[in-house]
Amino acid sequence: VMVWLRRCTHYLFIVVVAVNSTLLTINAGDYIFYTDWAWTSYTVFSISQTLMLIVGACYYLTFTGVPGTATYYALIMTVYTWVAKGAWFSLGYPYDFIVTPVWLPSAMLLDLVYWATKKNKHSLILFGGVLVGMSLPLFNMVNLITVADPLETAFKYPRPTLPPYMTPIEPQVGKFYNSPVALGAGAGAVLGCTFAALG
Repeated sequence: VMVWLRRCTHYLFIVVVAVNSTLLTINAGDYIFYTDWAWTSYTVFSISQTLMLIVGACYYLTFTGVPGTATYYALIMTVYTWVAKGAWFSLGYPYDFIVTPVWLPSAMLLDLVYWATKKNKHSLILFGGVLVGMSLPLFNMVNLITVADPLETAFKYPRPTLPPYMTPIEPQVGKFYNSPVALGAGAGAVLGCTFAALG
C-alpha cells in the first residue's frame, strides 16, 4: 500500500509541479512589453522562477536519490513551456524561444552539489539553495538581452490583443534599477534554501 501511495503521490507531483511551473513561467517570464519597468519585473520574475525550479528539482533529487534528476526536471519545465507558449504563438502572441533553457545550468549546479556532497540533504538545501538562487538571476539576464525589441513588438502586437492580466501597469521608474541581478541573486540565495528544504 505504501509503495502504491508513494508512486501516486510522485506522479501527481510531476503533473502539478510541471504544469504550475509552466503557467508561472508563461506569466512571469515575458519581458517583451515591459519597457520602462523591465528591471523591476526582471528581479521579481527571477525570484519566482528560482523558487519554482528549486522546489521541484529538490523533490526529484531526494525522491529518486539519483544526481541528474534536477536537470531532468528543468528539462520537463522547458519542454512544457515550449509547448504551452508555442500554442500561444500560434494564436498570434509574440514569443521568444530562448526564454526557457536558462533553467538548465542552475539545475545542473543543484545536481553537482548533490553528487559532490555524497547525497547529503542538508548540504543540498544550504549549498544547492544558494547556488541556484544566485545563478538563475544571472542566467535569466539572457532573457532581457535576447528578447525582441519591446517598442517594435508593441507596434506589431497592439495592446488590445493582450489578455487583461498581461496589460502593463504604470512603471516604477528607477526602482531596483541599480543592480537587478544582485538584488535577485541576494533574495534568491536566501529564499532558495527555504524552498530547497520544502522540496
